[in-house]
Amino acid sequence: MSEIANGKTDKPIQIQEPDEEEIGNFDFLYGNGDQDFDIMELLIEEAFSHLGTRYRSGAKGPSAFDCSGFTSYVYKQQTGIFVGASSRDQYARNTPIRRDEIQCGDLVFFTSPNSGHNVGHVGIVVDVDPVTLEFTFIHASSKNGVKLSSSTEPNYAKRYVGARRISELSAL
Repeated sequence: MSEIANGKTDKPIQIQEPDEEEIGNFDFLYGNGDQDFDIMELLIEEAFSHLGTRYRSGAKGPSAFDCSGFTSYVYKQQTGIFVGASSRDQYARNTPIRRDEIQCGDLVFFTSPNSGHNVGHVGIVVDVDPVTLEFTFIHASSKNGVKLSSSTEPNYAKRYVGARRISELSAL
């Protein structure tokens, strides 16, 4: 209980404090606890450490990457998980998720000029707006090397194919 002064008399008024406890962390918003968060933080940190690294077709890193080489390298370095060799392989072997389920660390897939309507490009999600479902991803671009892009950029918005979650992460 706390007391406040009563303006009419010198007698304090007692106020009953609520019995509810304040929630001290936000794990319920961001996943299954600190371990998942720590893994994602290391994964994203690894990805960002390669910003600006040049693109080279077929390159698996660390001095140059193609898109699937970049995603597989980042995951292997930080988790030891092999996510697949090509963007099509990564799309086929990992767990499909809906756009409203996308989280940091998920893989996002796009068509490419040479793939027709098939998967031809992949990146790693680094930020998600849960209201608009827009996301930012890091990837190895053939023109600019490893860079950040947004799902709202016209070039990517019209080529989006889907997203995948790396299910082996839950076993770590």
